[in-house]
Amino acid sequence: MKNRFMKNKVLLVVLMLACVLPMLAEDKKEEKVDERISQSATVFKEILGMPDGIPKDLLNKAYCVAIYPSVKKAAFIVGGSYGRGLITCRKGHDFAGSWSAPAMFALEAGSVGFQIGGQETDFVLLVMNDAGANSVMSSKVKLGGDASVAAGPVGRDASAATDIVMKAEILSYSRAQGLFAGVSLEGSTMRSDDGANKTLYGKELSAKEIVREGKVMPPASARPLLALLRRASPKHVAK
Repeated sequence: MKNRFMKNKVLLVVLMLACVLPMLAEDKKEEKVDERISQSATVFKEILGMPDGIPKDLLNKAYCVAIYPSVKKAAFIVGGSYGRGLITCRKGHDFAGSWSAPAMFALEAGSVGFQIGGQETDFVLLVMNDAGANSVMSSKVKLGGDASVAAGPVGRDASAATDIVMKAEILSYSRAQGLFAGVSLEGSTMRSDDGANKTLYGKELSAKEIVREGKVMPPASARPLLALLRRASPKHVAK
């Protein structure tokens, strides 16, 4: 009788764990996604505060902003790196509205010249026209192939009227060891992080449905980032 009681007790504990552990795992996933959003806000705020940061007029002309905080170089792959971040675009068919709910994105990068060892690098990408915005909303976009990309100019008063800037669909920047600079990410790929988006919004959604079609409201964790973007660039300035 005692043995049967113990067996039933153990079985009950196992069943409880079977129910609780998946819930805890989901909570952990959501916590990690929220942390990514928070880190993105911190990175963008710090970059905006740098004297040689993103030119104000370029940010005002940008259709979308992608932020990848703390991208780590993979030592076992020569020159390779992989990062997780997010993207938000101005709402409306003409991109004239406020900033959208963020979609989680992944970046798979090739060699970046100044990266050394296992250091972490923050990346910010500005999508400068509707063609670039449509490209990054596809399942996977190769920078320099599917969408043209160029190293962005730095400095609040830097001229944005150069041929490279005017022709590029995406401008890319990086920050590593305190140095902020334009960097070429040609050959890298951007794609929707579908698993993280499902964790964040509780259902399967494409990046286009989140960012362009507005099918979900921004999560609470995204409010600081969106408020920061609204303050820094409240209105889209057409070229």
